[in-house]
Amino acid sequence: MLSASTIKLLRIPFSFFLSPLYFFALAQVPHIHWGKAALIFFILHFLIYPASNGYNSYMDRDTESIGGLEKPPPPSRQLFVVTIVLDIAAILLSFLISPFFPAVILLYIGASKAYSYRGIRLKKFPVIGYLTVIIFQGALTFWIVYYGSNMDNTFFMPWQGMAICTLLIGGFYPLTQIYQHQQDLEDGVETISYRLGYNGTFIFCALVYALAWALMAQFFIHKEEGNKLWMVSIFFVPILVYFTRWFLQVRKNNKTANFKNTMTMNWLAATCTNSAFIILLIWRLFE
Repeated sequence: MLSASTIKLLRIPFSFFLSPLYFFALAQVPHIHWGKAALIFFILHFLIYPASNGYNSYMDRDTESIGGLEKPPPPSRQLFVVTIVLDIAAILLSFLISPFFPAVILLYIGASKAYSYRGIRLKKFPVIGYLTVIIFQGALTFWIVYYGSNMDNTFFMPWQGMAICTLLIGGFYPLTQIYQHQQDLEDGVETISYRLGYNGTFIFCALVYALAWALMAQFFIHKEEGNKLWMVSIFFVPILVYFTRWFLQVRKNNKTANFKNTMTMNWLAATCTNSAFIILLIWRLFE
């Protein structure tokens, strides 16, 4: 039986923050295999992401707030075993998608482990760690969803979609680190957010998000789908408003770059982008 600490440290609700990338990618698939699309959703959000969260917690042994948990319990050996079981289950289920699919899933899992594993610890390098996260959680996730859910099983896919997902993660991830500077330093980890500083993190994220929107605009306008761009942009407004308000608070007092405000930003951004991209997906069904 799983302990309460193991269940908490898998942080399954945290998958909600990454699900917008899934829905955006699925909305771009020309001919969706709904059975495979549902299986990929399960593999990502209930196996791979929780396994990654749990493994990271097992390696970090955090005593202060982490993403989704204000007071994380101490990790146990059971947590480590469960993360391995979840990863193996993800690989085995991937064979139901295609013979090639498990290799890509294994690549994703390997990158996740290299990010956290004490013997490699990519997360301790600000630039390499940042690039690892945004490429694998962004571009590769788009590829996984687009390829696996496509009835045609084509290796060709819109590069703009991969780039947009990379930039969306790139403009979000440093904000998740902004309240952990001291905790990360004590663990020998120097994050991109620490390098940028409090104000620099906000400015950097704003620039990356602006680039993501610009590329999204080019993508939709090129496809003559400007109305979809306007719809997505409307859902981005609440994110922009809260982001700006929070930035102004942090400029006055760095202590407002705390766990509570970070989680509020995460939930708002995930809710708005999930809503926008789910509408994109539904829109596709009526075209």
